[in-house]
Amino acid sequence: MGTGPLSGLRVIEIAALGPGPFSGMLLADMGAEVIVVDRPRPPAWLPDPTTDLTRRGRRSIAVDLKSVGGAEVVLRLAASAEALIEGFRPGVMERAGIGPAEVLARNPAIVYGRVTGWGQDGPLAQAAGHDIDYIAVAGTLDSIGPGGGPPVPPLNLLGDFGGGGMLLAFGLLCGVLHARQTGRGQVIDASMVDGVALLSTALHSARAAGWWSDERGDNLLDGGSPLYRVYECAGGGYLAVGALEPQFAARLLDRLGITPDAPRDAFDRSTWEVLGRQLERVFLERSRDEWCALLTGDDCCVAPVLTAAEAPGHPHNAARRTFIAPGGITQPAPAPRFTRTPGAVGTPPPRPGADTIDLLAEVGYSPSEIEGLLDNGSVALGL
Repeated sequence: MGTGPLSGLRVIEIAALGPGPFSGMLLADMGAEVIVVDRPRPPAWLPDPTTDLTRRGRRSIAVDLKSVGGAEVVLRLAASAEALIEGFRPGVMERAGIGPAEVLARNPAIVYGRVTGWGQDGPLAQAAGHDIDYIAVAGTLDSIGPGGGPPVPPLNLLGDFGGGGMLLAFGLLCGVLHARQTGRGQVIDASMVDGVALLSTALHSARAAGWWSDERGDNLLDGGSPLYRVYECAGGGYLAVGALEPQFAARLLDRLGITPDAPRDAFDRSTWEVLGRQLERVFLERSRDEWCALLTGDDCCVAPVLTAAEAPGHPHNAARRTFIAPGGITQPAPAPRFTRTPGAVGTPPPRPGADTIDLLAEVGYSPSEIEGLLDNGSVALGL
């Protein structure tokens, strides 16, 4: 068990992909004891689970949820926990005998967290989908990408991890706080569509204020303004420019040698085309790293566009240890940071079933009962 701010919180996570494991990782990084219920035989198409960094900090028990004794194992685990995470389509857990009704009957104070793309109800609740579909329906995908072309998927960061995993972690902790005060658990319905819509609150504020256009590439923060844009440099590298405020824009243009009478108002659309062409031409005169040496840390609001491989070595990231390498595997460090109870990466991603026997014993199974569960295939040992 960890020593972070969530030390003492026990969470049962039903193994899945994407937002559920990420939510469990966030909790485990902050000291929660997270037990992942894995399948005895994960699908062959999945990567090696011991390389999935979102599984870090867990113990694992391998349970066949379709077996005679599988549901009872999960119910006993849930009876010992304050929260449960699952990420299947609505009805799957109910059919397995471990839905909210069964779990809350066994543990009335548990917070039952459900993360899906569409939510637990609505016309699309039973439809298959992925991150790209959820952010499309949330009205966010349409705003991402250059003008004159189609929207560009922002990896699967918005739906799966921001609007899904983080939303679920927030919801679980809200539910746990309430349960600790009242002794009453509840179900958390974390929909990625809802979560991504929530992340776009500021965009809707801008639309309401009348300064956001629904045309891609025509806005202050979507690459429309030349002072909030990515520029190619000599040699093919890129710089991210975010000099929105007048004082930062003036500083940047002065450092670039662009004449004092050049337009410097990021909000003045009439100046965007001319200034954009000037900046494109100037940035092509030097390499990305040469520009960084000239502009970084000088209130120009400029940063290099780093690859995933480059980011851990950047001086700022290195100084703050934004990335760490336990076991020689580079990965993001736990965040946010706490002065009294810092989070930490616990054990490496476990093999499915690595802790099956220990966990069964902890929830009251006798040695003979454990042997019976192993014999009938209800549970399995580490693969």
